[in-house]
Parts: sequence; C-alpha cells; structure tokens
Amino acid sequence: MAEVENQTEQNLGAQSDANNNMAKVENENSETTGQVEKARDENELILIQDSAFTVKISVPGLEPFDLQVTSMELVQEIHQMLMDKEETCHRTCFSLQLDGQVLDNFTELKSIEGLKDGSVIKVVEEPYTVREVRLHVRHVNDLIHSIDPIDNFNAVNCNSLSYLNDITNGDITDKKNLKSELSDCQPQEYVLPSTKETPICPIHLNGIKTHPPSCLKQLAFSGWNPPPGKRKMKGDLMYLHAITNEDKRYHLTASTRGFYVNLSTDDTFNPKQDNSHKVHHSLVDLLNSLSGSFKKNFCFVQKKRTQKHPFERIGTPFQIFSWLSPEFEHNVDWFRAEDSNASKLGHEDHIPGHSRDWNEEIQATRELPKKSLPERLVRERAMFKVHSDFVNAATRGAIAVVESNIMAINPGEDSKIQMFIWNNMFFSLGFDVKDHYKDFGGDYAAYVAPVSDLQGVKALNLLDIDGLYTLGTVIIDYKGFRVTAQSIIPGILDKDQEQSVVHGSTDFGKTCVTHPKYDELLEKVAGHLRMRPHKVKIDSQDDIVLYSSIECKGIVGNDSRHYVLDLLRMFPSDVNFLPGEDNQEAVGKDFPRHFRHKLCSLRQELVESFIDSKYVQFVKHAAIQIQDMNKAKKAEEAEAKRDKEIDAGEIESAKQLVKDLTSNSVQENSARIIEDACRHVGSWKSSEFDIRFNPNLYQPVVKLADSEELIRSDKKMLGEACDYLVNVQIPLLIKEFLEHGIFVTDGVTLSDTLHSRGINIRYLGYLLDQIKQHETLSYIYSIGVNELVNRCAKRVFRQFVQSVPPLNLSTCVAHFLNCYLSSFVKNSALGQVESAENKVNKKRKKNQNKKRGLPEISNDWANLTQRSLWSLISEEAVAQYKFDIRLDGNDEQAFANLKLRKLSLLRSFCQSNGVQILLREYSFDNKHKETFLDDDVLNMYPVVKHVPTKATDAYNFFTNGQAKIQQGYFKEGFDLISESYNLLTNVYGALHPEICMCLRLLSRLNYILGDYQEALSTQHKAVLMCERLYGVDNAQAITEYSHLALYCFANGQISNSLKLLYRARYLLLINYGEDHPEMSLIDSNLGLILQAAGEYDSALKFLEKALECSKKYFGTRSMKTALSYHLLARLQSCRGDFRTALMNERETYQIYKGLLGEEHERTKESAQVLKHLTEQAVLLQKKLNEMHKGEKVSFPPIQIQQPSLQTVLAMLNIINGIIFLPTHDEEMEKIKEELNKIQQKQLQNNVSVADKKAVASEPTVSVNAQDDDLQ
Repeated sequence: MAEVENQTEQNLGAQSDANNNMAKVENENSETTGQVEKARDENELILIQDSAFTVKISVPGLEPFDLQVTSMELVQEIHQMLMDKEETCHRTCFSLQLDGQVLDNFTELKSIEGLKDGSVIKVVEEPYTVREVRLHVRHVNDLIHSIDPIDNFNAVNCNSLSYLNDITNGDITDKKNLKSELSDCQPQEYVLPSTKETPICPIHLNGIKTHPPSCLKQLAFSGWNPPPGKRKMKGDLMYLHAITNEDKRYHLTASTRGFYVNLSTDDTFNPKQDNSHKVHHSLVDLLNSLSGSFKKNFCFVQKKRTQKHPFERIGTPFQIFSWLSPEFEHNVDWFRAEDSNASKLGHEDHIPGHSRDWNEEIQATRELPKKSLPERLVRERAMFKVHSDFVNAATRGAIAVVESNIMAINPGEDSKIQMFIWNNMFFSLGFDVKDHYKDFGGDYAAYVAPVSDLQGVKALNLLDIDGLYTLGTVIIDYKGFRVTAQSIIPGILDKDQEQSVVHGSTDFGKTCVTHPKYDELLEKVAGHLRMRPHKVKIDSQDDIVLYSSIECKGIVGNDSRHYVLDLLRMFPSDVNFLPGEDNQEAVGKDFPRHFRHKLCSLRQELVESFIDSKYVQFVKHAAIQIQDMNKAKKAEEAEAKRDKEIDAGEIESAKQLVKDLTSNSVQENSARIIEDACRHVGSWKSSEFDIRFNPNLYQPVVKLADSEELIRSDKKMLGEACDYLVNVQIPLLIKEFLEHGIFVTDGVTLSDTLHSRGINIRYLGYLLDQIKQHETLSYIYSIGVNELVNRCAKRVFRQFVQSVPPLNLSTCVAHFLNCYLSSFVKNSALGQVESAENKVNKKRKKNQNKKRGLPEISNDWANLTQRSLWSLISEEAVAQYKFDIRLDGNDEQAFANLKLRKLSLLRSFCQSNGVQILLREYSFDNKHKETFLDDDVLNMYPVVKHVPTKATDAYNFFTNGQAKIQQGYFKEGFDLISESYNLLTNVYGALHPEICMCLRLLSRLNYILGDYQEALSTQHKAVLMCERLYGVDNAQAITEYSHLALYCFANGQISNSLKLLYRARYLLLINYGEDHPEMSLIDSNLGLILQAAGEYDSALKFLEKALECSKKYFGTRSMKTALSYHLLARLQSCRGDFRTALMNERETYQIYKGLLGEEHERTKESAQVLKHLTEQAVLLQKKLNEMHKGEKVSFPPIQIQQPSLQTVLAMLNIINGIIFLPTHDEEMEKIKEELNKIQQKQLQNNVSVADKKAVASEPTVSVNAQDDDLQ
C-alpha cells in the first residue's frame, strides 16, 4: 500500500457528474454551514503551515537556479519538475542531496532537517540499473514525440486536444501577447449569419498544419539484448539501436555509467566501446554528439513543449478521444509496438511484483482513516488515483477481450457467455448468460443490467458505510460489444456462486439466504436509499426479512470483507413501464407502456425530489392542523381558504414542531398532529416523516409475505412517485425550457438535463409529444428527435457490427453511415465483401470447430439499404420510445419535417458508438456519389462508463460558497469557493471537471468584484481544462468561450474577444445549428463588439440575426427583444441610418412602455433616445429636401457619437445579465433584504405547488441570471 499512497501525489483528475455539484442550497442549512466553517478552521491551520520558500537547485553542467517550493510538497515533486523543465528534462536517474544527505522522494519538505530558504539542493547523477535504463529511454522517446498531434487525437497516455491558445495566437494572459490588432476582426465566412453549410474541418485548427520536425528516424531496443553474462559482469545493462536523420546507424550500450556507442553492427556483435565517442550519463547528450539534426530538432521540440500551458501538457484522468482526426503517417515506434502487447500491463516498471491487486488497492484506500480533514484528503486522493488507474487498465483489457487477444476462462462455452480474467480484473460480455434474465427481457435486460448495477455502486459509494464494500466496476462499449470489468473478490473463483453467496438470491427470488452482518449493514443502506424492510416467502423456509432488493448478493471474501454486488435494483421500479394485471398504479392513458425489459427503475434524483415534495406536504398538513387549533372559532371559514392562507410563520411552526418531537418534548396534541401528517403522506413510521419504497414490488418470482394492506400502501406510494415524474417533473422541465433557463445544444446536454431532474431517457418520446405543441421549443424538439434517432441507430448498428469480421469492419461502418446519411448508396457492398471472404474460406473451414470469442460471423450488414435501415430505426423508435418518426429514407424533405440535421446525427453517432472518421468535408446531398468511403473510417475507440470518486469536503465548501453568494455575502462566498478549489486540486490534481466548474465560478466572481485581470486568467484556465476534459467541440466549451470573450474585452483585448466569440458561434453551429436561442446572445455580443471596432456592416448582420432569434424564442414583446431592437438602433444611428434607427428604437420604447410603464427608468431612457434620433432624422431629411430643390446648402456634420469602450462594456454586461455590486454597506443590506423576501416568497410558492402536484416556482433571482453557478 505504500507504493499506492505514494503514487497518489501525482497530478491527475477524474470525471464526475457536474450536475450533482450544482445541487440547490436551501436557506435552512445553517447547521451544515457551521460544520463547514469548523472544517475550514482546521484547513486554515494546515494552510498556515504550508508556507512557500525558495531553494537553489545545482545541476551538473548548468548554472544554479532558484525554485519556489512549499513546505507540504514532496521531494518527488521537485524530481518531477526537473524532468519537465526544458534544460533538465532529459535527466531521470539522479538523486537530490542536501549537505551530502540523499533526500527520500516521499518525504515532505517540512520534515527535512536543515532545509530552509536559500538552501542548495544538488542534483547528483546515480548509476543506472536495468529498470532505470528502461525508464530513461522511454522518457527520452516521450520527449521526442511530446508535441506530436497524433497522440492527442488517439488519447495516448491520456493526451487530449486544446485549441484556445491557437485561436488567440498565444496565451492571452501573457502580457507579451496583449497587442490588439483590429485588422483581423473580420469573421470567417462560415460563421456569418445565414451561411447555408457549416464546414467541419475548422473544428481541428491544427489539422492542416505541418507536423513537428523529426528528431530521429528510429530509436529501439537492439536485437542483441539481453547482454551475455560476460558483458553483464562488465556493467552492460541493455543495447539500443538508433538511426539518425542523416541515415547513420549506431548501436548503443546502456551501462551502469551511462550510454556510449559500441562497435556492433546489424550482423556482428562487438560490445566494445567506440573510443571516438565519449560516455554520456544522458542518452540525449549522446545523441546530441552524434547528430546535428537531432540536437537542433530536439531543442526545438522541447522549446515548443515548454511554451505550452501546463494544462495543455498534463495528462487527463481518463481518455478523451476525438471523433474526427486527420490521417497521420504511420512511423516506426518500437515503444508503441511494445505497449500494444496484451501481456504488457503498463506499470511493470513502477509497481513491485508488476501485477496490481486492484481489489485490494480499491478496498484498502477506502479503509484509510477519515476523521480529520487531512486524513480525508489523503484518503480521497488515494481513492481517486487507484480508481483512475483501474478505469484506464480496464479499458485496455476490454479492448483486448473484444479483439480476442485474451483467452477465456471457459473457452468451451458459447462465445456469448465466455468470461475473461486479465490483470486481476474480471471481464464479462453484455449477453444473457444461461437464460439468467429470461423473465426480465433476455439480452435486452442483460445489456442494461450493468448500467443499473453501476448506479447502485455509485449510490453505495456515496454513502461510504464502514464495513460494506463494493467492487471496482467499469462498463466499456467497444465495437458493438458491452464489456463489464470488475475487480475480483478474493476467493470467489475457488467455489461456485451458490456456495459463495451468504446473503440474497442467485435466482431472482426462488431461493434466498440472509446473514446477520449483512442485515445490519443493509439496514443502514435502506435508511439512506429509502428502502422499506419487508418480508418475502421462500419455499421450504420461514419468511425472511430483507432490507434491499432480493438479487442484491452478499459475499464474504477470503479477506473477511463483506462485499455486495448485483445492485441493479437499488431504486424503486418504474410502474409506468411494467404493464401487467397487478399493475393498477400507472398514470393516465399514456401509461403503462410495454417495454423490452423489466429492469426499469426510477432515478435517485427523482426519488429524492419526490420525497422533498412529500415533506412539503407533511409540513403543510401539520401547519394546517396548527392553524385549525389556533383558529378553532373560525374553523368553518378557514376550511374553504386554508390552502391559500398558510403563511411562512405557520410553516415554520410546523417545522419547529417536528424538531420538538425529535427532542422527546411531545405533548398529546403535537403527537396527534404529527401522526395525522404521517398518515396523510404515507410515512412508513407513524411518529416521524419517513417515506420508504419496497424494492421487490412487481417482481415475477418474489412472493411478498407482508400484509395485503401494507403491500397496497407500497404500491400506492410507488404509483405516486411515478405519477410525480409524469405530472410534476416533466411539466416543470417544460416550464424551465419555456423560460430558456437551461442550456441545451445536443443530445448529451439534453440527456444530462433529464437525468439531473430524475427523468429517464425512456420518457424521451413522451416528452417530445408534450413539447411539440410549443413553438418556442422547436429547437428542443429538434434536439430531442435527433437524440432519439441517434439512440435507435446505435441499437441497430450494435446488432450489425457484432457479427462483422475484422477485415470488413471499415467497409461495414462506411456502408452503414451511407445508408444512414448519404443521398446515394451503392448496391455493391456485398460484392466487395465476397472477394475478401473467398480468401479466408479455406482457413475458416479448418477452424470451423473452434469457438471464437465473438458471435458467429454474418454478412447481413452488406444487404442493408437506406429503406431497410430507416425502417429498423423507425421500429426501434416505436418499440423503445413509442414515437413514430415515419421514415423510410433520409431525403431532405423528410429530415426537414422532423427537424433532423445530418451533421448533428453524424457527430452524435460517432461519439456514442466510438467511431473515428477522417477529418474532411462530407457532402450529404450528392446524388451520384457515396458520402463515406472505406478509408474515411479511421478507427473505433471505447466509450467508457464508470463511477467517479468524490471530494466530499471540497463539495461542502463549494455548496456553502454558493449559499453565501445567494444570500449576498459575495466575499465570504468567494473565499469558500477558493477553499474548495484548493481542496479539489489537492484531491484530483490539476485537471478535473469539478475544478473546471470551480474556476468558472471564481472567474465570474472576480469579474463581478471588479478584478478583470484575475477573471481573465482564471477563465483562461477553465477553457483550457474544458477542452481537454470534454472535447474541443463540446457544448460546455460554447459557454466557456463566451465568458472568456467578455473578460478579454474588459481587459482591452478586442481582437481576441471577437476570435473567441467566433469560435463559440461556430461550435454552436456544429452542435445544433443557427436556429437556437443561445445564438441571440452570442450574436448580440458579436454585433456590439464589432460596432466598437468600427466594423458596422458585419455588426449589422449579427445584430439582425440576434433580433430574429429573440423574436422567435422570447416573443415579439419581451425584454430581450426590446434590447435587440435598441442595439440595432444604436448601430444604425452610427451608420447614419436614422430613419431605420428611429423605427427600431420606437419598438423598444413600446415594449418597455407596455411591460414596465411610462415612469420606469428604461422607458424614459428609450424616450430620450427616440427624441435624439427624431431630431437627427428631421435635420437630415430637411437638408435632403433642400438639396432636392436644387438649393445650395452647406451640409452640417451629422452628430454620430461612437460609443466608448466603457459604454460598450456596460451594454455587454446588460446583455449577459451581469450586475455589479454596490460598495456601500447600506446598499448591500438592502440587496440582502430583497433576496430574503424573494426566498420567502419562493418558499410559499413551493408549499402551494406541492399540494397541487405541480411546481410553479418563481424565477431564480441571482447576481448573474445567465450563469447557472450563481443561481
């Protein structure tokens, strides 16, 4: 474990669910705030000790240089810094010494005696070992290829792409790059409004750039390895072979002293040193002396590498692949070849014993102490490091499984039920093994079961109950196969599953066993996950009590740990998709619906939201009883008005009553009120609010032993939850869509939005039917239909690609894409296949009795046509979503009717299926040529699902920082968010989605507080991180670029601001298209900044498009439309077009007058503008009339006032919904009072809404109405 903990110090991060981090913070969280304040005090003590000081580093052959360090850093971090620094990067085998004493790599600097400010740390070269040579040579090879773009496209070593600094021609935070050249302000043609075609090549700016220079033609381990015993006795460790750019071949010896040239050739072994060349401790120094080209190019590559921002160089926690890629030349790389070997685990040179015991590492890190904040930080850092390593290793293993590079542990079985073990991980395929899921949907159920299980693992990991262990679990979709990778319970392979299971059922309820320890542990789980303890009948056994679903299995490993697995039904079943005679709880005529499997369950977010609504009903009912007691004389009058007359004071009385009851100060009346309220909401307990669900309802095999009344109550509660989803959550979501408070641009963001509100994707068809009637939600409807079609196409594609032989895979994918999106499809796909098949027929006959690791080969895909494919997709849409797309082809008119967009479908298809295609322009409308060729399909990559670890203390700081901001305490909120950022970096390293979110909020707060430069610097990091973690064309990047553009303008970088907005607009075009409400905001920003730059013609195009979008999506009489009219009027007045300006400003005035009244400040301002424009228009017309009469008149200068940059910035802030904070305490107190009033009003609204099963809460008022983080 020491090695595991040591490795946690590396700077890595992990992907997590951002929606969870943006959870709402209620006003009554004072207790939580107090706990966080206490934790913060502890942390401040740590931060005080973490002092910075400067040491001097002395390196052989270089001048000593200063290095700033902190007392909490490890010696290893100085070691890593030297391996990254340009001048010392080629050194790996050295020790750090202080006053002649070697410093241990894993010692904190504060623990080193005698280390102080100004101390000299010497770099001392150490003798090599075989391991050190291998590490050194690989490190040198990595440096040589450190700026090769191919690794970024293929996620090699967790590299990924970022184009921010390419777009701005350098780091915008660097003062050297602050010169603003307005000459390049003009937009590219493809980002101009109303451009018909959107090209895809500009997604990757570097796709057309020249490749970096080559340092060597080849560097490899020699075929003369290993050294014979005689040479080992003389210090030879390994032999290398190098070919320089000058075509000179050298055989090199790696010895304990360093590297030198020997006299061997390709045919003759002569290990003696070539005395014409010296021995060098570094391989780079030796190659510099052998090749002038190497010296020059290596220096250039390292300079370019170090010029990159650190966030561009650090590896991401998990692999991020690109769905588009240029075609790179395939060069010789011995190390790449070595890594591709299935027996190569990737950590042989770093971990003692080579093979890692993943289960032991995962469980041991969970068992680390967690009482104090420092202990929790160490624990979470270790958990994250092990988890990220496990995910990356599991991904590699899954690829090997699908490509048949690993032998199954049951090779004699059918290929679908084969299982595999590799690198101490267990792999299984997503098929129904021995009819295990026969009663639940067969292969359909087997395919979704791992994802449901993963949700259960996530829930239990978040609970973090001591003594209860879950398996490391990763789901990998690759080439149509779903592979589940799990850590292995010690001893489970030594006996049958039936013998291993001590709790739960192995046959979905026919038999079942229990265990006292598991009852104790699962009782805690049941309390948190709202599962009701219940009895079940088992043949030839007494009734048993269960605290979880019956298939939740408990296994005690040989390590004496209590493991739980098969957590696929930890949440209530969804009766809306469980049709049957005994299901009377579904909602209305639309439900229950038939579904392909019976593993449908509600999401945890929905359960929590439903219970919150039940609690509001509970409190309200208690408040009604209190009201009735206090107003007994007016009971008859109150009866008719009680739903409308409950004020916040009575609600607070009810809440106080609940607290009094829990403190045992119970009066008879109070107990009666609580008992009545519990009965009213269906609480499981009669003395306190406790909503529970029976996880084994509606299971085909399970026989419940509870009373009929209790089972009816369970069914009623489950029916209410499903009713809440359909009649409350979905209408509330549609209401939010109508208010345009949610940023949705593609299927991924739509899915995340649904999931964050507890709405399963299987409700997508129903949601689209409800949305269709709203004209202003046409873009949501389009995104939803595109996502629905993409998911159906994915299912069809998966079935075809599983049976395709490897030699036809690219042909199959290209043919499928042509049938899917091309206007022309050849009928010769089968002929292409047959010629290739004939070559392997003989070999296949020889091996016909051998079992393959894949399903039986089929050529059904080659018979696919446009009509048959779209027919299958249409059938899938009806079967899965009950949505009729009625398509039998992909013609333009049919797509237009459904608002389908081929570019969006292509992007979604490639990303969801892991298909990488060639970076080029694709013409979908060519009637005589296929859109996709075989060579356009470059690769297929894995799509991975896993459960990220969570930094709990950082999360608490973040949510409480949000709460402070909501309450108006911006400085305190900023401090808490900053503290959260420090803790997140401590746990995750430099790159992580939660850190990205934290940086975005910090930058916005910096901007609001007036620190424009710091806002720019922080948002610059956020954009870099967003591109690296999500992909360069991700929807989140649109928002990040827009924010950064605003901060650039505030810092006087007009040109960069425009470039960033052009990029944001282009990404929105790629994600969805031009017809989107977010385009109104981007175009308004662009028009205003172009106006400030004097580019009136371009500005006019963008502002006119912004007005068009505003009228369509926000209404012709909305505030946003009024602002768009005003912006147009300002621009047209600058152009001298006063008549048109007057018309537009009059529209603004009329809207303000109708919405705000004549006395409002905005209405009066608009009236003043109207007056000024009228005067100018009259004057201009008068002079024109005089000229028309032929009179000689002097034309006076027209009063065109160019807006100042400060005026433009103020208007940009209005457009983006930003208000600045007052500096006086009295004004701040007024704001806080207003916020409190708003929150009280929202509380009352929520109370009235819950009783009606419909939520109609007031819009959230925040510092920045455009930024979700501040709402």
